[in-house]
Amino acid sequence: MSLFGSMTTAISGLTAQARALGHVSDNVANSQTVGFKRTDTNFVSYLTDSTLVVHRPGSVVARPDYTNTVQGTIEQSESPLALAIAGQGFFSVALPTGSANGQTTFDERQFFTRGGDFQMDRNGYMVNGAGYFLQGWNVDATGEPDRTQIQPIRVSELVFNPIATGAIELSANLPAGGTDPVTTTLNVYDSLGTLQPMTLTWTPGVANVWTLDIAAAGAGGSLGTIDLNFGQAASTPVADGTIGEFANGTGTLTGAAAVAGDPALVSFTADFGQGPQAITLNLGAFAAARGVTQYAGDEYELRNLAQDGVPLGAYSSTTVRENGDVAINYDNGQARVIARVPITTFNAPDMLQRLDGQAFMRTLESGEARTSDPASNGAGRLAVGSVERSNVDIAAEFSKLIVAQRAYTANTRIVTASDEMLQDTINMRR
Repeated sequence: MSLFGSMTTAISGLTAQARALGHVSDNVANSQTVGFKRTDTNFVSYLTDSTLVVHRPGSVVARPDYTNTVQGTIEQSESPLALAIAGQGFFSVALPTGSANGQTTFDERQFFTRGGDFQMDRNGYMVNGAGYFLQGWNVDATGEPDRTQIQPIRVSELVFNPIATGAIELSANLPAGGTDPVTTTLNVYDSLGTLQPMTLTWTPGVANVWTLDIAAAGAGGSLGTIDLNFGQAASTPVADGTIGEFANGTGTLTGAAAVAGDPALVSFTADFGQGPQAITLNLGAFAAARGVTQYAGDEYELRNLAQDGVPLGAYSSTTVRENGDVAINYDNGQARVIARVPITTFNAPDMLQRLDGQAFMRTLESGEARTSDPASNGAGRLAVGSVERSNVDIAAEFSKLIVAQRAYTANTRIVTASDEMLQDTINMRR
């Protein structure tokens, strides 16, 4: 009977509008939740019978319409480790399950999120506000990520070991016609990271010839001498003022073979107490006006002096770069990249299964997870020091609230009218 059908249809409408109200309630409650994706309502009708001559009332069902692909507002965060994705994709995260032998254990399943409010926990892991641990690719010594496996990122290398000086680069001009020795002092690092003073002394000889003496007090004094023949003084003359060749090396000093355009290198060793330390002094290039030159001037002109050694470094901070590299910064001015944050995309991200804490899991309908570098293969780019806010629009939600409330009330009127008509039908027998 159509009266009963009308009543059951109205009751299904009440249920559908109640579910729609639940979606609105969930959205409003999470309007300030980082990375939250709102749920819209999709009403679907089901027919009992519908032809050209008759239509019987059916029912309606409210289905959730997910908006995982709708971008939320990106805003800056005070946390330097906060991350947001501008575009498509998700962060790969892990869920901790406890600890074993002092190490955190994780759920074997893969989880994904847009909630990038990451901070460092006491164990050095990057954790967001919902308790999920950021995962990434480990980076090898060459700086290349290992894309074969993904695991929680942990900052554990809190000390940067000292690096002994192995190369010195010098750029200067020796005054042509100079008669007085000139010196350059610098500090180098030994294998323990200790500063060791070193002196380079230039003594003029015959025309276009200078003798270089390298001395280090910590290595016993003079390490040797070598002659630099400029311009016409070389056995094969070169352009005036440029290095033509090395000659007469003594002690531990040896010069590279003279080939025009090749680096003019002087190699020597110094023993600061931990065995011979090989060092190369780069003086520019043969037959080229760069590095050490000999041109007119009143005095020795030092342009550049650099060495590659570094002292012991302690942990200073952790930063994430726009390409996803996680770098540890040390107080000796050095930085070490330990991991790279990838972005995971899906063919149908709205079909992901929702979990607590703004997290998702892959489903059969969502398609396979594709993990890529940021800003590649359709993945969004990283916004460092920022978070993605909820994509909920309060004004739109209150509009939906009014519509759901009125629709619910209208359906109650249908139930009331159907009840009254049924009562009239029952009273017909009197």
